[in-house]
Amino acid sequence: MELLAPANEQGYDPYFTRTEQPLITQVMASVMRFKWLILAIVAASLIVGGVLTLLATPLYTATTRLEIAREQANVTNVESLESTENVQNREFYETQYALLKSRTLAERVSKQLDLTGNAEFMDMMGGTFGNTDIGANMTRADRELLNKAVITYLGEHVRIAPVAGSSLVDVQFTSPNAMLSAQIANAWAKQYMQSNQDRRFASTADARAFLEGRLAELREKLEKSEADLVNYANANGIVPLEQKESIDGKTATSRTLAQTNLEAANAELARATADRINAESGARYGHRSPGMRTANPALVSLRQKRAEVAAEYASMMARFEPGYPPAQALASELAALDRSIATEESNLRSAENAALSANAADADATATGAYRQAVARENELKREVAQLEAGLTTERQATIQYNIYQREVDTNRELYNGLLQRYKEIGVAGVGTNNVAVVDPAEVPRRPSSPILLLNLAMAGLAGLGLAGLAVFILMQIDQTVKSTEDVKRELGLPMIGVVPAVERSTLIKNLEDPKSEISEAYLSINTALSFLTNHGIPKTMMLTSSRASEGKSASAHALSLILARRGLKVALIDADMRSPSVSEQWAMTNDAGLSNALSGQDDWRNLMKATQMETLDLLLTGPEPPNAAELLAGPRLEQLIAQMGEVYDHIIIDSPPVLGLADAPLISTVVEGVLYAVEANGVKTNGIRSCLERLKMVKANIFGVILTKVDTNSGSGYGYGYGYGYGYGKGSTGFNYGKKD
Repeated sequence: MELLAPANEQGYDPYFTRTEQPLITQVMASVMRFKWLILAIVAASLIVGGVLTLLATPLYTATTRLEIAREQANVTNVESLESTENVQNREFYETQYALLKSRTLAERVSKQLDLTGNAEFMDMMGGTFGNTDIGANMTRADRELLNKAVITYLGEHVRIAPVAGSSLVDVQFTSPNAMLSAQIANAWAKQYMQSNQDRRFASTADARAFLEGRLAELREKLEKSEADLVNYANANGIVPLEQKESIDGKTATSRTLAQTNLEAANAELARATADRINAESGARYGHRSPGMRTANPALVSLRQKRAEVAAEYASMMARFEPGYPPAQALASELAALDRSIATEESNLRSAENAALSANAADADATATGAYRQAVARENELKREVAQLEAGLTTERQATIQYNIYQREVDTNRELYNGLLQRYKEIGVAGVGTNNVAVVDPAEVPRRPSSPILLLNLAMAGLAGLGLAGLAVFILMQIDQTVKSTEDVKRELGLPMIGVVPAVERSTLIKNLEDPKSEISEAYLSINTALSFLTNHGIPKTMMLTSSRASEGKSASAHALSLILARRGLKVALIDADMRSPSVSEQWAMTNDAGLSNALSGQDDWRNLMKATQMETLDLLLTGPEPPNAAELLAGPRLEQLIAQMGEVYDHIIIDSPPVLGLADAPLISTVVEGVLYAVEANGVKTNGIRSCLERLKMVKANIFGVILTKVDTNSGSGYGYGYGYGYGYGKGSTGFNYGKKD
């Protein structure tokens, strides 16, 4: 009889392959399975959390709120050394928060409040420090260690909490003493503000020291350059009378004594020249009524204008060369005036010739004397002007080096004045309002901030859930039992024939007899699966066994027999568990004769068959218990019996003993087409099941697949059933014990 392969190489049934359960389903199954353990752990965590909360020391938190501005108000309107861009950086507030948590700030607070000498504060820290009592007898090393411990304590109990989206920040200090918490929080804010000011002043100390050194150097250099300038001027006879400061701050000498003298001499020379011209006219035309030319208003105006232009030209020539454009313009103007004067004199001369005087000789003599004096004075002034021009030329050459000295003096003075001004600015750079302000000073807290009972209970509950989850995870990892169809495929490598729900023991027979019950539906599904195991449908002979007792194999044999019989098939149910019979109890029959009689050859097997209420279902009970059941099963009579019964019945179902510890099941498996293996959910460990399957494979038994029994979906296995059952085995058992396990 050819059999269809019950499973592929991976051990999966091609007709009953199931998909892996979703993760949430697996989690819920685990929760339902270990719900009491989870509840116990969570309850214990809540109790521990509540007790610890009630026993914990109350802590008080005081809060001081500060406002930290990006830019400080500057009373002096003087820039600080630090760039304003730095305080606008994104890292500015992070820096301030770090400064608020700094060790140096904690040291300042400790010193301000004298915490090392504060008995209340020392009580909070425990009253002792190491093995040394806190007091006046402490050594210097112990005091240093105590200071470090106090600073560490302050740093651990202070909290900096920025207010989101603002420049506000809360300084919070928590301790068992409400008064000390408020004092320390306020002192923390005060010392932070003071340290901010101290850093601002300290930041200019190095700059001031540097500028002081540079100012001393520049002052000495300036004094030397000024001395060089004066000495050079004295040595070269340069006497500046007027100096002007240009736009770029440089000093320029606009007039010297030599230039002034030359201008004055030129002016006198111009007047002397005019007098000499008048005297010359008088000497020449004195006997011809010379008063006409000297009294002519036009001629007098022209000569006066020429004298002014000549004086201006002489002054300009003292400072510039003849090619200087303004000087050339004055020279052209002088030439034009000379021509006008000559024309006017020519006109007057004709008029004067007609008016000759009788005393012309005396007038000529007087005019000649005046003329000689005017010529002498003019010549003397010309010599003086020439001498002054030579001196001015020499002074101009010396002025080149003089200007070099002057520029050096100007440069040194500018540098000195600039550094002096910066030095003064730095001295007052820190004078201004602090960019940190206290918005709300800390008040003495009236209620403890911790412990909070509800919060601690919530945290304890979460911790309990975490521990419970860890415990369930560990238990799931060490749990080697079969819990689902996926475990059957993965751990045993066998196809899944069907799943049987758990039912109450008291209602089992009633449910099996009811075709519409859930357990009957489950076995009907198994019966359908059996029809695909061979090429002729449901196997003609099959055996049901399990690893140990009470796994539901007898109930499965009973249910399959009923289902096949209802279909009108001739079915024989053989109870081969001669050590612990159960079929007789299921059907309430007397077990006076049966399989043991047939195997020992005492009676014809037909006479040993017992009829049931169903016409197509007969039973072969175990009969009297033999001394050694394995010897009877090992003989050839079992195979002969099955063959003979196969001629009469359409299907033969054998309720076999369990495999573990007995040789009966492997012996029976050799005379049937195949084996249906019942596995209790969350029952025998997979190692034990594998060992039993190996024993069957050693005798080359054909294992059809696995029926997973006692599945309780109340534990989250996800099969839609909500029942449980048990099964007793061995001497003294109540027989068919198919109820919910305790």
